[in-house]
Amino acid sequence: MVVLSELFIPVFQDLLRGSLLFLVPIAVFFSFGVTLIVLTLKERIEGASKKFLLLTGASAAGFFVFVFLHNAFYAISTVTGDIMILNYLIEGLGVVFFITAVFICSLGFLTGMVGSIVLFIKKRKGWEIVN
Repeated sequence: MVVLSELFIPVFQDLLRGSLLFLVPIAVFFSFGVTLIVLTLKERIEGASKKFLLLTGASAAGFFVFVFLHNAFYAISTVTGDIMILNYLIEGLGVVFFITAVFICSLGFLTGMVGSIVLFIKKRKGWEIVN
């Protein structure tokens, strides 16, 4: 919600313009993803719940990683602009990292979150869970 507020509400845009505060929600999201992965592995959760929780955590943490890699490869492509083949290769990798961050991590997070919630509700109501 905070990230969407930063993007679409002018008051938040003006408040955070030129500040590093816009990185706080992304860092928190990344931290929650890493924490979810660590706690899932530490608690030795089994079956489909483990898969969905790991997918959710990896997608949350991976979003930040792939956004960082996209920006790093974009910066490198501005430096290697004179070498055509290298420039195309690096720009292609930047596009792949962008698509991975925006689409694949978002869909993975949504899938993991919905799957975890469904399994939690099934377990709470006593329905049989098929692994």
